[in-house]
Amino acid sequence: MTRTNNWTDEDWLLLLQLYLRKPVGLKPPYSRPVVDLALELHVPPGELFARMCSVANLETPLLERMWQKYGANPRRLARVAALLRSMRGFGNAEAFYSGVAVCQTFERDFLPVGGLPGVKPVMLVLILDLYFRLTPPTMVARTPEVAELGRLMRVGADLVVDAMAAYRHLDPYLRHAAPRAGALLDACREVWSRYGNADPVELASYAAQLREYFC
Repeated sequence: MTRTNNWTDEDWLLLLQLYLRKPVGLKPPYSRPVVDLALELHVPPGELFARMCSVANLETPLLERMWQKYGANPRRLARVAALLRSMRGFGNAEAFYSGVAVCQTFERDFLPVGGLPGVKPVMLVLILDLYFRLTPPTMVARTPEVAELGRLMRVGADLVVDAMAAYRHLDPYLRHAAPRAGALLDACREVWSRYGNADPVELASYAAQLREYFC
């Protein structure tokens, strides 16, 4: 796995703090706490999960020392983590990371789509996965799977239906009339370009992991 080059020894403390959150242990790679820390550290969730496995196995002397010092004292670790966060970039993270090459693709996936408050690309990935499981006549708000996905993502079923309409337009096998042009269609086009022709099994596996983010 290609690893980012902005990882520091202090970052292990933040990861250890996450590991010690109840229930203590490994957290799903796309659970919200892992994604939030990934965004904070500019480290993809998959890489962060791999590093969390290193914490679980105490793979290095550094991790062993950290565990001995903080493993039974999460409050002490919380104070250190709070201090570390306050000092990171001396309160100016953008300047701190200026010039550092980071992978921003995953970050964009978890940030709101411009012009669509509350909508993130990861939500459109889940909708695309469901799109491939349904037939056009069932892509309506009253379909149980559509309603359930809307509830999971805490949005109205109408958003799911509108996104599926965009995908029907983008699908070369259907080419339905274009829905009203706008931010949603543009965002769906970006997601389709990445996953529309991908292996549906891989997409389904990724979508299953992403559901953890909304649980």
